[in-house]
Amino acid sequence: MNEKYRATLKSSETEDWLDLHVIRPFCYYCAVAFAKFDIHPNTVTIWSMVIGALSAVFFGCGSFYYGGTLGLVYNIIGIVLLMVADVLDCTDGQLARMTGKKSRIGRILDGLAGFAWFVPIYVVLVWRFYQHHDIEFGWLGIADTEQNALIATAVVFVLGLISGFIGMAGQQRLADYYIQVHLFFLKGEKGSELDNSVRQQEIYDKMPADAPKYERVFQKSYIDYTKKQEAVTPHFQRLMAKLRQKYGSTDNIPAEVREEFRQKSLPVIFWNGLMTFNFRESWLFLFCLLDVPVCHFLFEIVVMGLLWKYVNTRHENFCREMADNIK
Repeated sequence: MNEKYRATLKSSETEDWLDLHVIRPFCYYCAVAFAKFDIHPNTVTIWSMVIGALSAVFFGCGSFYYGGTLGLVYNIIGIVLLMVADVLDCTDGQLARMTGKKSRIGRILDGLAGFAWFVPIYVVLVWRFYQHHDIEFGWLGIADTEQNALIATAVVFVLGLISGFIGMAGQQRLADYYIQVHLFFLKGEKGSELDNSVRQQEIYDKMPADAPKYERVFQKSYIDYTKKQEAVTPHFQRLMAKLRQKYGSTDNIPAEVREEFRQKSLPVIFWNGLMTFNFRESWLFLFCLLDVPVCHFLFEIVVMGLLWKYVNTRHENFCREMADNIK
């Protein structure tokens, strides 16, 4: 099982302990079962998106402080559904590697899964705050009037937008990019899904006129996704440009250069892993169970924002040093 299991992983170096020893082995058995029934990885991704979005209903209703045992049960159901969605989201990649059914659409769908989960979750958390805010108003000494509730909810809505579209989206986009960058230097282009906006634009431009509209929409969104990754990693982009210029192709990058990059990247990958699902959502679960989900927005903006800055700065610093040393 070990060899077959490890063959379905991107790399043990880019997995945290919980993923490598608990979640990924379980997902492997799920992938084996799906493969027996010839279920396509993209179907599993879509199931993940639906179940993750469904969890929002229960997070919106869940509250032990305000609703007693039933509210607690709703919260737990929401947590379980989101964990199931995450398991399916991990399984689809392992299933794709196991069966060889990799596709560009699958890669794009996988990147959209988090948005499908968290847009509805964050919306209902704002609604939950509007309905139940005694704890927060008590902390701040705010009178619980309708006007104050509307003003506070508007503030929480803005925090949710910042937390979701600037915070979580940007943090996970960068985390995914650094994982693919690490895999590129570890395994080469064939062992990585490292993309760039120029190549994705070329794919879009070459799409036939009768290509399905949804494929065009997905591809266009993926171009924007890769551009945003590149925009916050200028020193890495400069390093890659200098490597291409010196060696003619990224396939010709010497093993010692790849190993140097890998050694510098490994410490960053640990911190980078904290921007992915397990660490981040353990805090969402905690804040929802404590009936102060608005604290999760603040946590993502402040704590996770500082983590994003640290990971990005550290990665860019060693990329700048490596680029400067290339003559």
